[in-house]
Amino acid sequence: MALFVVRHQHAAERCPAQDPYMGAMLLNYLSRPNVKQHGVQIQGEAVVQGEHTLYFIVDAANEIDLRAFMQPFQLAGSLDIYPASTCARVVASGGCAAPMPVSERVPALDPEDACQQAIEAGLVVHRAHPLNCETSIPALLGGVVMPNARFYVRNHFQIPNLDPAIFQLAVGGLVDRPLGLSMRDLQNMRSQTAIVTLECAGNGRVLFNPPIEGEKWDLGAVSTAEWTGVPLVEVLDRAGVRMGAREVLFRGIDGGTVEGHSTPIRFERSLQLDRARDADVLLAYAMNGEPLPIEHGFPLRLIVPGWYAVASVKWLNEIELIDRPFAGHYQADKYQYEWDRDGRIVREPVTLQRVRALITEPGPNKEVRRGELTIRGVAWSGAASIARVEVTVGGGWQDARLVGERGRHSWQWWELITRVEEPGALTLRARATDLAGRGQPERPEWNRLGYGNNAIQQVPIRVA
Repeated sequence: MALFVVRHQHAAERCPAQDPYMGAMLLNYLSRPNVKQHGVQIQGEAVVQGEHTLYFIVDAANEIDLRAFMQPFQLAGSLDIYPASTCARVVASGGCAAPMPVSERVPALDPEDACQQAIEAGLVVHRAHPLNCETSIPALLGGVVMPNARFYVRNHFQIPNLDPAIFQLAVGGLVDRPLGLSMRDLQNMRSQTAIVTLECAGNGRVLFNPPIEGEKWDLGAVSTAEWTGVPLVEVLDRAGVRMGAREVLFRGIDGGTVEGHSTPIRFERSLQLDRARDADVLLAYAMNGEPLPIEHGFPLRLIVPGWYAVASVKWLNEIELIDRPFAGHYQADKYQYEWDRDGRIVREPVTLQRVRALITEPGPNKEVRRGELTIRGVAWSGAASIARVEVTVGGGWQDARLVGERGRHSWQWWELITRVEEPGALTLRARATDLAGRGQPERPEWNRLGYGNNAIQQVPIRVA
């Protein structure tokens, strides 16, 4: 089906709606059952008041069939048909006249469909292609996990659309028994379920000053889900790790061209062998009790609890045991903290999530009434569970109440019920400390690529 815009105009004296019977006949002709018989889908219609001009947005197989359907209108006046597109398609392709990107490596999800689904789910889109969108802060209110449709999305390339029936996970390199595991093989192995918070390393990048290039994440590039899959160590033990193996390399099937590389690359990350063998690392095939959504790595992804989500490789189809530190693009060039200290460049890999508290209620610039004020939010850390959250309401710090069970790798809800008596502007601030003693800085620690901003959040409100 192709999208068209149709414009029909007729003279005032020939307006069919002037005759109630002709008008009723027109409505019946445009009824959805009748339209469907002609192989046409009307997505929208509007009449310009007083101008005898009618517009349609129509899906049709081709212009010839559409003109045949619109013949009664052509008999009554003029008829213009224009090939059309949607805003999502135009933005995803990079302009009104640009062709839609095509994946040359593997079948991929239509960028327009992926973007439109994100918009309809209420995500905040930062880029339509590759699709990158964050969860709105109001959507963070609620339960332990984020519904799949509202879970933030981070991609570097097009979204692969894979057939699970023919999918295989290849395990090779320094192993005794190279493996080729189907989804059925994986699902027949011992499974494990864990509630894990994933956060993009660039979350909060827009708050750095001076500004930093890259995706302009605010504070919603974080979500929590219940992940089910096979413990990675089960697969490693089945393959048999050979002496000399130092790291486990994970390859996603997604890939493409990036700046600084003359040939296409794939998304690859590695873990040191000891971390990869931890019991909490999963090869996940389910999210919140459902098969992984396509945009979150269907049919298989890695979940590395506590680490920034770049380590949790999506669309995973290869695991290789290697004898050296991996130096791929998304490990050595990107996802590195980089500081200039006394004229010397210092670099450090992005690994554990930094501790952070986020105020979800009230929202920025909201007006609240004098008297009792409830402040709610969420906190998380990659190093350890949350020990405490403190909140200041324009004065000293107060301890918030932690809500629900304390999770090792999932966010912690909290709330503070206090009072505000004086009208005027007020700034709320919240800070978290984890059981490892890690806290939050007053200001973001600026680094060249804009990672790991966990500065204390400030939320201005007005008391009425």
